[in-house]
Amino acid sequence: MPKVYVLAFAAFILSVIISPFYIRFSRLKQFGQQVRLDGPKRHYLKAGTPTMGGIVFLLSLLLILLFGAEKTPFLILALGITLSSALLGFLDDFRKVVRRTSLGLKAREKLMGQFVFSLVFYLVLIFYGHSTTVDIPFSTIQLDLGLTYPFLIFIMIAAASNAVNLTDGIDGLAGGTSIIAFLAFLFLASLEGMQDIALFCGTMIGAIFGFLIFNLHPAKVFMGDVGSLSLGAALAAAAILTKAELYLIIIGGVFVLEALSVIVQVISYRLTGKRVLLMAPLHHHFEMKGWSEWQVVTGFWALGFIFAVVGILDFSRLLR
Repeated sequence: MPKVYVLAFAAFILSVIISPFYIRFSRLKQFGQQVRLDGPKRHYLKAGTPTMGGIVFLLSLLLILLFGAEKTPFLILALGITLSSALLGFLDDFRKVVRRTSLGLKAREKLMGQFVFSLVFYLVLIFYGHSTTVDIPFSTIQLDLGLTYPFLIFIMIAAASNAVNLTDGIDGLAGGTSIIAFLAFLFLASLEGMQDIALFCGTMIGAIFGFLIFNLHPAKVFMGDVGSLSLGAALAAAAILTKAELYLIIIGGVFVLEALSVIVQVISYRLTGKRVLLMAPLHHHFEMKGWSEWQVVTGFWALGFIFAVVGILDFSRLLR
């Protein structure tokens, strides 16, 4: 375990060092955030803030793990799916920010990329004898998904990536909730003796913390899709590799609520012409009700902590 602390601290320091240089570079190149015109009016002030800052914590993660951790198959797999998803996010950001077009990658392009990455992820898992049995939370039931297991992997990676992406709408919200979720999987990996996944989660936590210093309100940099898509994929990978697949729904409960809020809002409007929320995703609803950004962020962090504790306690029951 001490090695986890060392790598986490090293990743934190590296992110803190890299962030100011990236922010200055982004301002020089005018890699600024575009703001929704239908969003909260106070967000208009965020227009032009440097984005694609996910590059900072991803670079820190990569360098620290390459030089400080043993390259086990599962560690390489987790890092691979994270960086592959980051590439998708970068291409999306590149079109919107660098090319200054109104749209990034099309939804089907993202899904196609996520499907390919998920398939490769599954094939490597099966090669190393990964079980296709999943535990059902809050029960003793186990299901062997067999040939349907790759579909679960695809759904997890795609859903988690897009859910974190939706959550990334307020300064520090996605970063803070991701840290809490990674802390939970760090604990689960440690319980199972999976040192490689513990190192992956710990290093990611340190890297995000360093970035978060510059991402807290008022943010000097945003993570962009390159950051949010990769964080979601990394969380899905941690859940799959620790055999806590369905516990991602609990531990990542805040991300689930954010995604569901968008789905409910769209369905309600199409069926009835009325909106359930003042604005979706969920964090914007509370902003529209007059909550400050700090109130929303700290409230969601607290909720994320509760979800993480519940997930840890129930999963720990299975290891007795």
